[in-house]
Amino acid sequence: MNASADEHSGSQHTQGHAGPLAALAVSALGVVFGDIGTSPLYTVQEAFTPHYQLAVNHDTVLGLLSLIIWTIVFVVTVKYVAIIMRADNEGEGGIMALMALAQGALGKKMPKLMYRMGILGIFGASLFFGDGVITPAMTTLSAVEGLNVATPAFSHFVLPISLVILVILFVGQRFGTARVGRVFGPVMLVWFIAVALLGIWNIRLAPEVLKSLNPWWGVKFFLDHGIAGLTILGAVVLAVTGGEALYADMGHFGARPIRIAWYFVVQPCLILNYMGQGAHVLVHPESIGNPFYESVPKALLIPMLVLATMAAIIASQAVITGAFSMARSAMQLGYIPRMQIRHTSKDTIGQIYVPAINWTLLLLVIGVVIGFGSATRLATAYGVSVTGTMLMTSILMIVYLSNTRKMPPLLFWPAAAIFVLVDVAFLGSNLAKFMDGAWFPLLLGLVIFTMMRTWRRGRDLLREEMQKDGIQLDTFLPGLMLAPPVRVAGTAIFLTADKTMVPHAFLHNLKHNRVLHARNVFLTVATLTVPMAPRGQRLSVQAIGDDFYRVIVRFGFMETPDVPRALMELSDCSQMCLDPMETTYFASRERIIASRHHGMPIWRDKLFAFMMRNAAPASDFFNIPSNRLVELGTQVQI
Repeated sequence: MNASADEHSGSQHTQGHAGPLAALAVSALGVVFGDIGTSPLYTVQEAFTPHYQLAVNHDTVLGLLSLIIWTIVFVVTVKYVAIIMRADNEGEGGIMALMALAQGALGKKMPKLMYRMGILGIFGASLFFGDGVITPAMTTLSAVEGLNVATPAFSHFVLPISLVILVILFVGQRFGTARVGRVFGPVMLVWFIAVALLGIWNIRLAPEVLKSLNPWWGVKFFLDHGIAGLTILGAVVLAVTGGEALYADMGHFGARPIRIAWYFVVQPCLILNYMGQGAHVLVHPESIGNPFYESVPKALLIPMLVLATMAAIIASQAVITGAFSMARSAMQLGYIPRMQIRHTSKDTIGQIYVPAINWTLLLLVIGVVIGFGSATRLATAYGVSVTGTMLMTSILMIVYLSNTRKMPPLLFWPAAAIFVLVDVAFLGSNLAKFMDGAWFPLLLGLVIFTMMRTWRRGRDLLREEMQKDGIQLDTFLPGLMLAPPVRVAGTAIFLTADKTMVPHAFLHNLKHNRVLHARNVFLTVATLTVPMAPRGQRLSVQAIGDDFYRVIVRFGFMETPDVPRALMELSDCSQMCLDPMETTYFASRERIIASRHHGMPIWRDKLFAFMMRNAAPASDFFNIPSNRLVELGTQVQI
């Protein structure tokens, strides 16, 4: 049973990153930059769709290129790389880690603001899950649609081929990414070099596009198009989809390799390709239907199509892996039900597979591909989840940095105001496409957010109801030992979320079996707001008399709980004797009865009850051997 996620660890944990810096930077290309690296496939194409009504002329093309280039520089280079990546939670990044940092910086002095930061973090995580649905569909469709440029005869095969690729990708998740991951980085390095060379090849057609490096062309674009020009930000933001991954995957590689890969490979290659597409559009205005593939020399079209498809698979893999990691963090912090987690690598703890998340994503991705049918139609829905997550990240970052004073106020507050204004502008431009498809990621995010909030609130209500009928442990045990039941050999471990109350499983065992074990342990599993629990703080043991013990096992929010392994530290009898072969675990499994007269609306009570029934049992989640576990049921009305 998980205790409150608010328990903190005061020790500092330093994340080590082995291996040469260059090798780590190349590996980061495959994991971190897959999403943003495939954005040239669709960004310029989306900007020239009829929705935005842009004329293909010199000033418009240069203005659009300038907006794309400076969005990349400002949002990714300045905001994420230079500032947000400084806000690491013991080496880990991502919106859940930033939420924990922001709440920790506030302390308990501002409980209402802490609650609001939790809401923002959960909603940002919900939008991230939505991104995990849209990104595989978007990148795969964009890559395969190159067949339309190769020959229109293949246009009917784009959808089936995309679906086959996606199904194979998701089915293969259960085998892990360790072997395939070794080639991800080199393949993405080839991809970035290819798009850079393609950009240089096309820039020679119209060197005038080099002027787009001057931000004045972006300003001029707005002056020429007025307020209506702001809507183009809905397409421009597609150039930075995946920027959140730089921060989210920081714990896998460290900040320095990611920064090196961005500064020296990804950023220059992307900018060169965008300018190359702009040059090709200036010379060949008819190519706006698919400027990326139209700018590829005919002899290289098929090889580029194959390479783009591989890059799309890698981008999708990175998002799916990120969804698995996010799910584990959310489980540990108590925002979603327990699910089965499988480790796919003996060497790397971060490589996990969550079957429930995987199959849910696959069904949603298939629905998105069939429902939208093309990358152009899907692009209208893509930006909302990205910009929403960016805005939530900015607000959490402002709260954290303003309370820790890691930046001078004269520098911090102007930068913070600009970040929020830019994020709001991007989000607003995407919300303008609400009826064209932007409703989908919002609806998906709202559904996920509702489920996460219902689970968290339901757990709180369940805990309150259990405490109402509960008995204080410190007053119960002395009375019990005045006339103790028969004691039998072995150790009984009772899982409990509240270390001060008598576990229901303990009471049921006394009532039905009328015996006590030689040693009785009341075990609470606590989740810290740091990624990994420091070794010295993993266990705390308190003897409370007559061979009764109160034990707390702590795990970080990036760890997969393994209670038996953690308890192995007790086998030396230095604190208490624990023989795994003579130990039985007892847990209570609650059956929820929905009521109209308690804390949530009846439909949320029923949703919580459904989630409880389908949550993974404690034996799976805590890695407790099923042949050593006794589960005792109880009904609780909420």
